[in-house]
Amino acid sequence: MAFQLAGGAFSLEHMESSLDFHEMRAALQWQIDLGATEAIQDLPVNRYESAEKTAKSATDASRARGGPQATLNANPDSPDPVAVAKTTAAGANSLAELHAALQNFEHCELKRGARNCVFADGSPAARVMIIGEAPGRDEDIQGLPFVGRAGQLLDKMFAAIGLDRKSEQTKTALYITNILPWRPPQNRDPLPAEIAMMHPFVLRHMALAKPDLIVAMGNTPCQALLGKKGITRLRGNWSEVQGIPAMPMFHPAHLLRNPERKREAWADLLDIRARLDTMT
Repeated sequence: MAFQLAGGAFSLEHMESSLDFHEMRAALQWQIDLGATEAIQDLPVNRYESAEKTAKSATDASRARGGPQATLNANPDSPDPVAVAKTTAAGANSLAELHAALQNFEHCELKRGARNCVFADGSPAARVMIIGEAPGRDEDIQGLPFVGRAGQLLDKMFAAIGLDRKSEQTKTALYITNILPWRPPQNRDPLPAEIAMMHPFVLRHMALAKPDLIVAMGNTPCQALLGKKGITRLRGNWSEVQGIPAMPMFHPAHLLRNPERKREAWADLLDIRARLDTMT
């Protein structure tokens, strides 16, 4: 079995099979310390099977976990999941009802491979609603959006303009959610079918929360809410979603990888602060 590291992969097959339990445990801990997060493959490879059978097993596992081989509606006789999502979302008359509706929604395969339905964090009464892409590993474990390294940077960014997800004051609070409530396997990009399925829930979420403005963090929310991609071109330019002003911004994970972009992110934050001040 191979493990994904920051700089590549490491395979246990290269280790001596005579290692005892304590040595194996120490070796595994060493990999974790280096940054290994999960097995690359969904299933162990049976070297005695034919290549065709092995490939089929991998595809079946990918579909089961909502991977790239998953389809929007694998059974042609089942209801259209987008239509079901629209009806279900429209029937939610409160954020609590919308949360429950998402938890009970059975048409998205991502749910079967996730630990938690990551709904939102912060104050629903906040003037600013941040919409990200999808939960990562830390978010999936804790059941809250933006709690990993990217989330820590996000908190620092908005604290710099006087906003805090833990604030109970409407003027200084933040409300945070994602386009997808379930973590895609291995943090892959959301598929168009998954975005389409969750789109009605996101729009209903916005309608119930009633923020003064929205921050679209990254390409996925821009694609879902604005119908556009290309965050480098879109960032810093105000748009509208359901009549609500929307500011596209670089995702904090992008800023961690490209710190030279923080200057542009700071300009966008100042623009958000100025827009809020003119709306009071």
